[in-house]
Amino acid sequence: MEQQDQLKKEGRLTLVLALATLIAAFGSSFQYGYNVSAVNSPAEYMKQFYNDTYYDRTGGYMESYSLTKGTLLFNNIFSIVPAILMGCSKIAKSFELIIISRLLVGICAGLSSNVVPMYLGELAPKNLRGALGVVPQLFITIGILVAQIFGLRNLLASEEGWPILLGLTGVPAALQVLLLPFFPESPRYLLIQKKDEEGAKNALKRLRGWDTVDWELEEIRQEDEAEKAAGFISVLKLFQMRSLRWQLLSIIALMAGQQLSGVNAIYYYADQIYVSAGVDENQVQYVTAGTGAVNVVMTFCAVFVVELLGRRLLLLLGFSVCFLACCVLTVALSLQDTISWMPYISIVCVIVYVIGHALGPSPIPALLITEIFLQSSRPSAFMVGGSVHWLSNFVVGLVFPFIQEGLGSYSFIIFAVICLLTTIYIFLIVPETKGKSFIEINQIFVKMNKVSDVHPEKEELKNLPPVSSEQ
Repeated sequence: MEQQDQLKKEGRLTLVLALATLIAAFGSSFQYGYNVSAVNSPAEYMKQFYNDTYYDRTGGYMESYSLTKGTLLFNNIFSIVPAILMGCSKIAKSFELIIISRLLVGICAGLSSNVVPMYLGELAPKNLRGALGVVPQLFITIGILVAQIFGLRNLLASEEGWPILLGLTGVPAALQVLLLPFFPESPRYLLIQKKDEEGAKNALKRLRGWDTVDWELEEIRQEDEAEKAAGFISVLKLFQMRSLRWQLLSIIALMAGQQLSGVNAIYYYADQIYVSAGVDENQVQYVTAGTGAVNVVMTFCAVFVVELLGRRLLLLLGFSVCFLACCVLTVALSLQDTISWMPYISIVCVIVYVIGHALGPSPIPALLITEIFLQSSRPSAFMVGGSVHWLSNFVVGLVFPFIQEGLGSYSFIIFAVICLLTTIYIFLIVPETKGKSFIEINQIFVKMNKVSDVHPEKEELKNLPPVSSEQ
């Protein structure tokens, strides 16, 4: 009987859980990735549309600065309405519709990049939490690849096709709006936030595919009991709590390392590298799509190996590979004008970097936010992680052109140093979370934070119930 209960504790991928994961990831993460990439291919047609529309109204042309800002500044929420607006912008002769739509879709990207990993992490059993936590990143890469394919010049990257290319972002959003309400809410949210024990029990039964869910419900109750002293933890309180110090520092380090490691700079530089290796400029779009396909394949692999190898090893491996790729790329770029075959080494470095980043730095940090924070602090932790993510992304986009102009081929040394420092931090600080419950993970951080020495009555983990060895 005990062995049977233990088997029941090993959650399985039920149809309900699988469909909830796919709909959440497709409706939000996919469109985030799609919108990141969709504006790249038709950028020149969009600039021309802006200019022609402005000329029809004023009799003059836009200044260069205004033209570039309107095309590139806004990126990826309320997706259905913006999709319709973007699709109709050319007919309406209004480039403002595109700018407003991109702003709304940008708000969506910020929210979905935080909410989807949190939602899936709370739905999943602990033995599948890692795999399902990587799925949002997988759909981001699929979205990027689909946009790259649709954005080929012989498909939708044309004067007639670009409004359709932008408008397609509404399809996954519409499907999510129609289908997601039929799937369960997070059991942890229902029990801890809503105090709806019956609702949480029914949600667990649907997600797990069996009726015996009392042991998992009890685990959620333990988490609730552990948090009652703290209540809801705001962002300000998150920074003040000693019991969450290393969790918070780790998320900041990982989210900053994810973006400051140079992933966007690599993609920015990739086209120049391909051309220098002799790829025809008209064929670069196909090579870029091929790089996107490599990203999808490696992230798909991460879904299956994250529970086998663990989060910590994938992070260490991924950042180490990115560090080596940046170092070799620096050498290859500095020698490509003197050694004929060096541009090919540069291409290999780009592909190796993409592989390394897809294995660990891209998918794992958001998964860890779900795992190392309890329910009361998790939303604020995602706010901090998301803010660091987008701020770092913004800094790289703002600063990299100046770094490239000043340092040239040595630009990637900076990213190599950041990859190395992040690897060292992970090796020294970040614990393995594979196969552990949220309570077990937080008990690891209790020892790291030494919370017993600091006013335990004010801390999140006061009255933490013991966790049995069976879990």
